[in-house]
Amino acid sequence: MDLDFGPSPLTDRPGLLIRDPLRYSDTTLIIPPRLVECLQLFDGNSTDLDLREALVRITGDLQVGDLQRQLLSALSEAGFLEDDNYRRLKEEQQARFATLPVREAVHAGGAYPADKVELFTTLATWMDGLVSDAPADSLIGIAAPHVSPDGGVACYRAAYGALRRELWNRVFVVLGTSHYGRPERFGLTRKPFATPLGTAETDCALVERLAGAAGEGAVLEDYCHAVEHSIEFQVVFLQHIFGPGIRILPILCGAFVKSIQNGGLPEDDENVRRFLGALGDLAAREGNRLFWVLGVDMAHVGRRYGDPFPAAAEEGHMVRVRELDHARIDCLVRGDADAFWAAVRENHDELKWCGSSAFYTFLRAVPGAKGELLNYKQWNIDRESVVTFGALSFRN
Repeated sequence: MDLDFGPSPLTDRPGLLIRDPLRYSDTTLIIPPRLVECLQLFDGNSTDLDLREALVRITGDLQVGDLQRQLLSALSEAGFLEDDNYRRLKEEQQARFATLPVREAVHAGGAYPADKVELFTTLATWMDGLVSDAPADSLIGIAAPHVSPDGGVACYRAAYGALRRELWNRVFVVLGTSHYGRPERFGLTRKPFATPLGTAETDCALVERLAGAAGEGAVLEDYCHAVEHSIEFQVVFLQHIFGPGIRILPILCGAFVKSIQNGGLPEDDENVRRFLGALGDLAAREGNRLFWVLGVDMAHVGRRYGDPFPAAAEEGHMVRVRELDHARIDCLVRGDADAFWAAVRENHDELKWCGSSAFYTFLRAVPGAKGELLNYKQWNIDRESVVTFGALSFRN
């Protein structure tokens, strides 16, 4: 279920829009409304006869052979079925990423301007004058959103406005949500990150050290880096403040599904335990050479995210979500990893915090860190769905 589904944005072509966020396929399909229910039959258990019976019932026509072939062909050619074509597309794209000398800026021209001058001007409008020459004191990290920058600009401003220019020579450990990565795993890459502003260098020595100590807990050259936005957005803001040649340690944090579903702590899983131990050792050894940046969103509520009701920012059910969000944020501010995870695990993470694994990873890697909430927002990503996010700073 790593495809994206949503309502068609085209008034003259209603239906269900399907696209591949992993970009194995660049095809977008719109399934007509009356055929949408047929997608339930592509479950690995239903047969061609089951599909034919559904189409006869929907159309009222016994002659559905052509329609059935068209539906199957469209889904297969798009790479949306687990068949030979999908496996070929997946293998080609993963092989391509493995051979690339840099991690390309895949969200430039979409989430933010691809033109260097236009991007610089946009970021200057948002950020200039916020970062000062004052001492950084005990500042060791920030948490910023990974939502679309134009939707979360107030929180991006608050988070990155907390930085100080003297931090320019740190290695920025960027902990990003892995939306498509394997649960209980952490994605690493040696590749430098290219953006319209320039190329940020990845500290390969730290990557190798972390990968070696973490064993199977780390996925080296994780393809998810090729498409993930949670780190890319942070790199763009850091480059604007400190220059294009910043040094980074990019880490994608997979969801801690076992703990949320079954109870216990994330590190009850051996792979999580090894990685958290390795990252904690690295943090202790490198000390102030590192600066931590978390690319994290919080709650996801409404129809887009599987809830049976629409959501509107700061209204109705979202008032309670604000209270629950702030209860979790209070744990982050106190640096209490156990209390934070107990809050996440309650009701199997009913809020669907996609940044929970990155937050928890930071709290375990840097025990004793204390936070401050700088801003909090709820944003309607569409008319019936809300994402919440915030800006925090952390000190030791």
